[in-house]
Amino acid sequence: MKVPNSESGFAPTSVGLRVRDMRLGWDSKILVEGLSFDAAPNSWTCLLGESGVGKSTLLRTFAGLVHPISGSVFEGTDSETVIGRVAYMAQQDLLLPWLTATENVALGARLRRETPDLAKVTDLLHRTGISDRADARPGELSGGERQRVALARTLMEERPIVLMDEPFSALDAITRTQLQDLAYELLQDRTVVMVTHDPFEALRLGAAIYVIQTGNNDHLVPLIPPGTPLRDPTDPALRSIYHAIIAALSHRESASALRARTS
Repeated sequence: MKVPNSESGFAPTSVGLRVRDMRLGWDSKILVEGLSFDAAPNSWTCLLGESGVGKSTLLRTFAGLVHPISGSVFEGTDSETVIGRVAYMAQQDLLLPWLTATENVALGARLRRETPDLAKVTDLLHRTGISDRADARPGELSGGERQRVALARTLMEERPIVLMDEPFSALDAITRTQLQDLAYELLQDRTVVMVTHDPFEALRLGAAIYVIQTGNNDHLVPLIPPGTPLRDPTDPALRSIYHAIIAALSHRESASALRARTS
């Protein structure tokens, strides 16, 4: 199922993301430097790396919440800024506890002092499988239900680029797989950049996978193994990619060796 087109209020996108010579850090601490990669339009790009390497900071940079020390982020091949064209879905659902599911999905419009499109809210709650809980508050919802509301709120923003920071990591295995399936289905016409600690999740969802390492630009080239997402991460054909990811995360191999192994 595709996300509806602009006639239904949802705009597909051909916007990609280009990161060039990014240097991130604060005070005298450098998290990562010389980072360059592309996130292809209408696909999922997964970012992995050890804790503290700057993955979340990178997403916040894309969202305009922090500024890089140097480097640039562009849409496609031009110099148009991405600020204002992204939606952000955090690891925590960040739902306001005093609002219902419906009110949480419509929150962005209310914060902008716009009249929420309640028909669209209802449609998104239906698409994310949570319409029967529309009047429930977060304290009355399960973890999986809360993440469905958070996904609906992200889709409500109608941004061409969606940033996801470990959005499924706190869920049990079955719910996590269900939410991965749902997010992939509903975000097919968006450019998604997702941070994850889980190589299997990256293998399942990512059209490209990058492993970011501290202080340098040593990262994996785009991953395009046989088949298309949603992949079976236990497929023997993906075994070499999985081992390459683990080697990169543990700094056991150079970038050139990893590229040779995954080419």
